[in-house]
Amino acid sequence: MRCHSRRIPAALAVLAASALLLSGCGAPDGGGDSDSAAGKVEGQVTFQTWNLKARFQKYFDGVIAEFEKKYPGTEVKWVDQPAEGYPQKLSADAAAGTLPDVVNVSPDLAYPLAKAGLALDIGKVAGKYRGEYLDGAWKSQEMPGMPGVYAFPWYLNTGPVFYNKDLFRKAGLDPAKPPTTYDRLFADALTMARNSDRKIAMLAGTPSIEDFGRYGVRLMDVRGTAFTFNEPKGVQLLTHYQELYAAGALDPQALTAVAESAGRKFEQQSVAMNPGSALDLENFRRDAPGLYRNIGIIDAVNNTGKANMYVQGLMVNAQSKVKPAAVAFAHFVTDQRNQMAFAKQVTVFPSTKGALDDPYFTKEDGTDATRVRVAAAKSLKNAVNYTPVLLSDQMKTVLRNAVARALQGKQTPKAALDSAVAECNRLLKTG
Repeated sequence: MRCHSRRIPAALAVLAASALLLSGCGAPDGGGDSDSAAGKVEGQVTFQTWNLKARFQKYFDGVIAEFEKKYPGTEVKWVDQPAEGYPQKLSADAAAGTLPDVVNVSPDLAYPLAKAGLALDIGKVAGKYRGEYLDGAWKSQEMPGMPGVYAFPWYLNTGPVFYNKDLFRKAGLDPAKPPTTYDRLFADALTMARNSDRKIAMLAGTPSIEDFGRYGVRLMDVRGTAFTFNEPKGVQLLTHYQELYAAGALDPQALTAVAESAGRKFEQQSVAMNPGSALDLENFRRDAPGLYRNIGIIDAVNNTGKANMYVQGLMVNAQSKVKPAAVAFAHFVTDQRNQMAFAKQVTVFPSTKGALDDPYFTKEDGTDATRVRVAAAKSLKNAVNYTPVLLSDQMKTVLRNAVARALQGKQTPKAALDSAVAECNRLLKTG
């Protein structure tokens, strides 16, 4: 299972703001006394997750039963929404004033709700729990330009990169020494394209904002109010990708590729490297045994020494009429014991301090799946979420189109990124 990665549509910010105005909920910081979560833990808590019920109903039924036993007088109503259309569902609920009491969100989904005063400041009402969570996970729930933390950190994920040792060998590259930095990646990619007569590409996708972050590009200014990925280092990264594309070191369909199609290219052994997970590894073992025998596993290439962290959280509705119970339940679900139990059922990682030191995440048993888990857990201890909270779906499309223009030679990398930054900053200001 991979962490949810869908970004929020810009319209949600507008709708959330509308909901705030309609409700008379006060200032965008959450509304003073309305933030209070003091009082008896009782009442019915509506709990909404994101595409989890089909596979994990037994686990959540157990957590809910334990919570209700611990706090007599409480009842938890669990609602699970499909992945498709989840941001739109939040949008509709925000506009209608019907957000559940506890909501599964990623930071980008939480941001417009927090800005509109619809997300409770967990740092203010439950700051005593701060020390239970990894620093990076807690900070991932902070929102640019706003004091506070707007969700309890929940499960984390990060992805290793798989590479095809046989394709490396055939290209004259040492499969025991795969690239770990971008400079080495670019050099090896050009070698592979040249030695395979452009038949084998190293990569199947163009650079995303995460790649800019892992390359060491400053993505936003220090105040988090403007995008800056057009700085010289960003131009340098895109220039390298332009060279790869021209040399055949990127798959010909890279400009239109999505994660699923890139994965198929890797499975068909026409691409030599691709991000993945332990679940992908199990699929290779079953569906592509020839590939599986030649799989190498490394951390994602970066120049920063820090992996990317995908993070989910549990937000408490600032308008909830059962705030004490909602806060208690959100903390209960995300405490170390329950996060650890969840992580043993699915390929995710706890956001609580100390959990990643458990033997489950540190001891290998000789299997590749365990190797992936141990490596990922180690990298998560100091991982960061490179994707800016403020980067909307629309802005991602702007960047993707700019990258395509540069790779096709329609614009220079600098001109393409300058235009992308200008448009993203315009969208940032207009909401």
